[in-house]
Amino acid sequence: MANEPKVNLEKLFELDPYLKSHEQEIRRRNTEFRGWIKRLNDLEGGLNEFTQGYKYFGLHIAQDNSVVAREWAPGAKEVYLTGDFNNWQWLATPYEKLAFGKWELKIPPNPDGSCAIKHLSEIKVIIRKQDGALVDRLSPWAKYVVPPPKELGVNFQQRVWHPPAHEKYMFRHRKPSRPRALRIYECHVGIATEEYGVGTYRNFADNIIPRIAKLGYNTIQLMAIMEHAYYASFGYQVTSFFAASSRYGTPDELKYMVDKAHEHGIFVLLDVVHSHASKNTQDGLNQFDGTNACYFHDGSRGEHPTWGSRLFNYSEYEVLRFLLSNLRWWRDEYNFDGYRFDGVTSMLYHSRGGEGFSGDYNEYFGLNVDTEALIYLAIANYFLHEMDPNVITIAEDVSGMPTLCRPTEEGGIGFDYRLAMAIPDKWIQLLKTKSDEEWNIGNIVHTLTNRRWKESTVAYAESHDQALVGDKTIAFWLMDKEMYTHMSVVSDPSLIIDRGIALHKMIRLITHSLGGEAYLNFIGNEFGHPEWLDFPRVGNNDSYHYARRQWHLVDDQLLKYRFLNEFDRAMQHAEEKYHWLDCLPAYVSWKHEDDKVIAFERNNLLFLFNFHSTKSFTDYRIGVELAGKYRVVLSSDDAEFGGFNRIDKNVEHHTFPEGWAGRRNHIQLYLPCRTACILAPQ
Repeated sequence: MANEPKVNLEKLFELDPYLKSHEQEIRRRNTEFRGWIKRLNDLEGGLNEFTQGYKYFGLHIAQDNSVVAREWAPGAKEVYLTGDFNNWQWLATPYEKLAFGKWELKIPPNPDGSCAIKHLSEIKVIIRKQDGALVDRLSPWAKYVVPPPKELGVNFQQRVWHPPAHEKYMFRHRKPSRPRALRIYECHVGIATEEYGVGTYRNFADNIIPRIAKLGYNTIQLMAIMEHAYYASFGYQVTSFFAASSRYGTPDELKYMVDKAHEHGIFVLLDVVHSHASKNTQDGLNQFDGTNACYFHDGSRGEHPTWGSRLFNYSEYEVLRFLLSNLRWWRDEYNFDGYRFDGVTSMLYHSRGGEGFSGDYNEYFGLNVDTEALIYLAIANYFLHEMDPNVITIAEDVSGMPTLCRPTEEGGIGFDYRLAMAIPDKWIQLLKTKSDEEWNIGNIVHTLTNRRWKESTVAYAESHDQALVGDKTIAFWLMDKEMYTHMSVVSDPSLIIDRGIALHKMIRLITHSLGGEAYLNFIGNEFGHPEWLDFPRVGNNDSYHYARRQWHLVDDQLLKYRFLNEFDRAMQHAEEKYHWLDCLPAYVSWKHEDDKVIAFERNNLLFLFNFHSTKSFTDYRIGVELAGKYRVVLSSDDAEFGGFNRIDKNVEHHTFPEGWAGRRNHIQLYLPCRTACILAPQ
């Protein structure tokens, strides 16, 4: 990886001529990006060396059982290591000061050849500030931290993770190849249990991964893995960036879980929070060296005004090493296949993305853009894709920043996908504020298709954001009035439940097929999991009641949740068979406001949606490009999906040569109300 990146901006301007007027700024950004790569090649021997900071910093035990520990603490006056190995004598074991704010400590083996610091020993770094005061810290490079016993307060403790060789987990399964098209199951290990408590890596590996594989998802996106002292932060207030959260189990148990996913051919994405960090000092990165800067900007630029967290200084050499090494660590140590970068909009703008975005290109190339963060993201993407061509990176960006999902060699920022964050907002807005008759069909289609040409998008109807307390899932918006009384197949028929099940299926299918080049679902939403997600906290008396998944609901054959689950499975398997995600966007030929009908073609498949609450149509005319015979291959109205079997899948639909709706041919067919179907040419 010592080569300098080549760049050719012409492809960018060919895809989007409007970018040409911002060529100077795009070139300036790219020059900065390439300048960093050149600097790292000249000074560090390239990105390959630079991104292995985790092998240099932190605490390491050599083969001869000697210990070496290093830290970057430019603002510290003195640095010490303490722990049970030296009976907690704070000043007994000092580090030696090196150049560039680095500190180093070497401890020889014991006289009997054993290591002075044992596996699972507790340690702390002691910093003497410039004013002489002493503060205790956890190493930013800590690999394993654990919550304290209740009587010792709230601060997490750093434990040395160095199990004997025969106890270390060895990966047994090869990493899967990059999926043709991503069907992502977004999940959280802690809530993936039915028990009142925190789920474990082992439980997830043995009980949840087989469910995900059976449904037909080929990718999991793991949230809240990087250690966070406050469970209710959903993993977004990271305290230890190199430590896998110990509340779910040990590092080796996480390896077992990733390996189990690979055994099932499932690609594993890590949710990475490099947009900000927890304000905690004693068990976080904040004020590590006793100053307000170190890893973060000093002053207001280093504080996130709404999240109450610290903001990284992406122009600082050692911060870049820390963050890039962090990405590398999760791949090298735990075999993760890719990354979903959280809070990218917040990173990209000095305003932290709090404003609305109009789509005016001046918003993307003006002074509000935080170029240092943007360059960091470009370096990260360049390095990850150079190191592993199979890697996948996803950006959580709501602003629509152009070039975000174009390769760095074209002058882009290098992400593979961005999240289509406007789509779930649209569904919630409709369900919250409009009656079914008021749904604007054209506006729905616009929201689902409004994405940048040739910049791939992950579409989703709802994610963890919509499931958290304070919001409601789609199933809850649709059916919460009768979810507790009418979800049994033997209970009285319910118009609310019938409507809810029908629309839940239609919303997911149209999002899946029209909204992007990949699809995402949050754990449990595939079967309309009732209730929201609420982690134990003071406000709910530390209850786990809403911090779990009630799998018995979907497993119970007498409950209607299984209908939604079966439809989700059929939808994922249909995509695997007919490939509608990894191709050009759909051609929408029909969007009729009064009929509430939408028709579009994608990869030669015909997708039909009748959102009307009461009107069914016989001999409804739909334009198609390909002549021939068509047959329904998926119908939301099948009885196995809780429908009414009004669509006969045995019927062959022949095209007529007269053109219709801008297409060369047409077919006529029965479209029952509140149904969706896919037709494939035979």
